[in-house]
Formats: sequence, C-alpha cells, structure tokens
Amino acid sequence: MKTIVISAVNLVEAGTLEILKDCLRFLSEYSVKNNYKVIAIVHKKELAEFPNVEYIETQWPKKRWTNRLWYEYVSMDKISKELGDVYLWFSLHDTSPNVQAERRAVYCHNSFSFYKWKLHDLVFAPKIALFAIFTKFIYQTNIRKNNFLVVQQEWFREGLSKMFGINPRKIIVSRPKISDAVPENKSISKSDNLYHFLFAGSPNSHKNFEVICQAAKILVEEYNIDNFKVSITVKGTENKYAQWLKRNWGTIDNIDFMGFIPKSKLIEFYSTTDCLIYSSKVESWGLPISEFSKYERPMLLADLPYAHETAEGSMKTAYFNPDKPAELAKMMANLIKGDETFLSKQAVKELAEPKAENWEELFNMLLK
Repeated sequence: MKTIVISAVNLVEAGTLEILKDCLRFLSEYSVKNNYKVIAIVHKKELAEFPNVEYIETQWPKKRWTNRLWYEYVSMDKISKELGDVYLWFSLHDTSPNVQAERRAVYCHNSFSFYKWKLHDLVFAPKIALFAIFTKFIYQTNIRKNNFLVVQQEWFREGLSKMFGINPRKIIVSRPKISDAVPENKSISKSDNLYHFLFAGSPNSHKNFEVICQAAKILVEEYNIDNFKVSITVKGTENKYAQWLKRNWGTIDNIDFMGFIPKSKLIEFYSTTDCLIYSSKVESWGLPISEFSKYERPMLLADLPYAHETAEGSMKTAYFNPDKPAELAKMMANLIKGDETFLSKQAVKELAEPKAENWEELFNMLLK
C-alpha cells in the first residue's frame, strides 16, 4: 500500500480550506478503490474530517511565519522520515517542504509575487506588501524538486514558468470547480429605480476598493448622476484600510458600506444587482466573477490576466485600468444611462496540456 501525504497546516478558512476539503473528500474514496494510504497534516482535523484518512494535527505553525517556515523546512523532513516510504507528498499551500518522498507536488495559490504593491499597502496592510516582496523567495525554495506544480490559471502557469525557469509541462492547470447551476430567474429583482453595482471582497488593500469609491464620487460630482448605488462588502471598522475607505468616502450616500455578508446572502444579493465590479489587483481566480457571469448581466473587471481568464464565456463584460477611477466612472455612467454597447462576449480559449478537469484527473497525473 503506497502512502499519499497531503500537507496543509496553513489552510483554515475561505477558498483554500474548500480546496483542502474537496481534496480529502475525493481521496477518502479514491484511496480505498486504488489501495493508497492517505495521511493529512492539518491545523485541526475537524476542519476537514473524512473517513479513510489519517490525520496529524498541529496549530503551532499557524501562530507566526517563523514557526511555519521551521515546520515546513525542518519538522516536515523529520515527519517524512518517520512515516517512511512516502510515495507522493502533495503540499496544498505554496511552499515546497523538505521531505523524503518518491514524488512531490505543490499547489500554488498565492499570486502576490506578481502584485505591484504601492506605498499605501505598507501603511494599511504591511503583510500584503511583505507577501508581494517575499512570496517569490518562499516559492523558490525547493520548487524545482517537485515533479509537478498545480495552478488554477494559464497566466499563472506562464508566470511561474518564466519566473523560475520551470518547464511548463511540469505545471498542471486545474481550474476550480464552479457550480454549473444556472439561476432560475436571470431578470433583475429590486424595489427601487436605482442602478445597483456590487463588489464583494475582503477588506484588504489589494482588493482596490478605492478605485470604485473614487469612481462613485466622480459620478456624483462631475457627471451629476445620482440614481445609482454601489454596495461594497466593507463596513469601515475592520482594519486600517477599511477605516481609511470610510473616512474618505463614507459621506457619499451612493456608496453602501454594507460589510461582510455570508455566501448565501451574497447569492441572494446577485438577484438585485445590475452590474458586478471586480477591481482587485491580484487574484488566483476571482470567484464572484464566475458566479455572477451566469446571470448574463454587465461586469466591469480590472484589466488584468486573472480577470480575463476567469471571465471567459461571459456575455457582457468590459475591462478598466484598476488605477484609473475616471475610466471606471465613464463605464458606470454609460450603464446607468442604458448604454451597453461597449460590453462584449468573452471568448473561451482552449487550455493547453497538462490540465486536469477534476481531482481524479489531477491525481492520476501526480501518481502515475
């Protein structure tokens, strides 16, 4: 019986935790059918507990980055030797640990090595700026010892290949599985005559909420347009960045600082939204783009590689420079006036090999 180790001590929330759950859910059955032993190294077993999986729990690496690095490059080596004869070691979170294994792979989520950070990132979110500075060096350690790298998008494959001189044939593109469910009612459902814009994202500086706030101010003060509402998932109290947003643009009545809403409420909110804005400057995917595109309504997206790839197949999409609020404001004004002529359907591009459509295809490549 060959052993598969999944190391994921840093995955505790949001999309990356869902990837861990999906992975172990799949391996729970796959391991029995194909005679593999599965060991998962996680923060807490209860976060992703499935049958036919053995767990090693540890909270220490999550407490600080120095702990995490020590665990990845010192403790993991000891663990791998104690386990003995590991066939595949699959790190689900960016780092390539020092381990003894016949085959090795790493799932690369973090695209901050391609983020062009600014001074205000150091002020409001120094961790974001440090991620942007040091992610390249974290990735670089042991990266060439992997048999495969796994990423979610083609542009990321190309970027990592160029950055580290890795053959793109060793980088598998495995796009996240987005629900194929189509909304029963694609028509807009709201109780007022305002044009509704929405941007859903965490209150972090790289999400670039300010370009939307600035655009809203331009609409009111320069275009004299008032029949719209921009809802953003920031309350204004979460951190320094959120406080800065509220302090500078909180007096604009057209901006709704509604704060975080759970996924179920966000799906409901889509039904009252005329247009999705997605201004983030760096993403590994951009899930709201995939979710909202099924409504076949307008989307205004940051003109960046991740957004172009995620928006493939969408019906009414346009792109704006994420550093130019006036450009975004003009597009918003056109939509409020009923002009959608600048929007276009996005072509679906053929994805090059190697690629994996699901976990089974991915593990068949990693193992065989």
